[in-house]
Amino acid sequence: MIPEAVGAFSLAIWTYLVFQRGAFWRLRNHGAPSPEQAVPGQSVAVVIPARDEAEVVGHSVRSLLEQNYAGRLQIFLVDDESSDDTVAVARRVAEQARRNDRLTVIRARPVPDGWTGKLWALSEGLQAAAAFEADYFLLADADIIHAPDNLVSLVALAQSGGFDLVSLMAKLPCQSSAEQALIPAFVFFFFMLYPPAWVVRPHRRTAAAAGGCLLIRSEALKRIGGIGEIRGKVIDDCALARAVKQSGGCIWLGLAEDTYSLRDHGTWAEIGRMISRTAFAQLRHSIILLVGTVAAMTIAYLAPPILLGMGSRAAVMGLGAWLLMAIAFWPTLRFYGRSPLWTLLLPLIAAFYLGATLHSAVRYWEGRGGLWKGRVQDPVRA
Repeated sequence: MIPEAVGAFSLAIWTYLVFQRGAFWRLRNHGAPSPEQAVPGQSVAVVIPARDEAEVVGHSVRSLLEQNYAGRLQIFLVDDESSDDTVAVARRVAEQARRNDRLTVIRARPVPDGWTGKLWALSEGLQAAAAFEADYFLLADADIIHAPDNLVSLVALAQSGGFDLVSLMAKLPCQSSAEQALIPAFVFFFFMLYPPAWVVRPHRRTAAAAGGCLLIRSEALKRIGGIGEIRGKVIDDCALARAVKQSGGCIWLGLAEDTYSLRDHGTWAEIGRMISRTAFAQLRHSIILLVGTVAAMTIAYLAPPILLGMGSRAAVMGLGAWLLMAIAFWPTLRFYGRSPLWTLLLPLIAAFYLGATLHSAVRYWEGRGGLWKGRVQDPVRA
């Protein structure tokens, strides 16, 4: 009886995910307009927080300087106590492009208590950019390479759709064996949590954004009280999207094909740390939610292949759940150019993510939650 009950529950989970959760697995960008729909004259201030990003920041700055954008554009690079040549690299790129006038470098002050490092750097950049009087702010990570028409497309989407916040999940590197196994699943799980079709609907509470490439109206940022309203949030992009939506704003989330990240996570350990950095924060540091997540993932992902070796009815239901799982995962694998055979390994991949989630909780309880470039971003709070 127990195997059959587990099989029925697993099959019910995947039936819901495939048919009732906003078709998240199809990876469709809902309502994306053509660049020609952009309203000319919109000014954009780009704010890039950068801490020890010398290897990638030059490529990112160059891609922004080469944007096919006719409106006013200014880049504000915030040096967040870097110990390498981050600033020198960015300035050299601007000089080579003969666009020194478009790059402003700000040295961030020490991070105050209650702030995460990234959000404090963004705050410093936004404060410096206030004099530019931009219509929009593009909050961009230092490792993102922007397609030449990325900015005009984002502004077009915001203008034509009436969105206060639009963001694109940049395409992540998928070269090493660890990346090939784990990165498509990272995208799959993210959109499962935050179906873009639900994010875009005003009546849905679901709110999310991808912080590496996020455009927000200056008026919307003022309406929520500024970036300081989310100063201590580890998952800052989703917190910002939630604040905008709760204030009555409209938001949009999509997946980029030509805008991509240079940040390699080449090993299993590196990807594990990436997941672990925010997983327990996603669960709001709740032991109850952690236990529930472990139970749900075990039934949804691990049970189906195990059930194949049990009674006939349990095996049939397990096979059905595994088949729906594979169907849902396939579009993401295709997006990353992976073989459909990888769909069969999603249970094992999910087990890795489950382990990283447990590791995230342990790190938090040890006082090392959200550790990023030497900083604890998610400390235990009284």
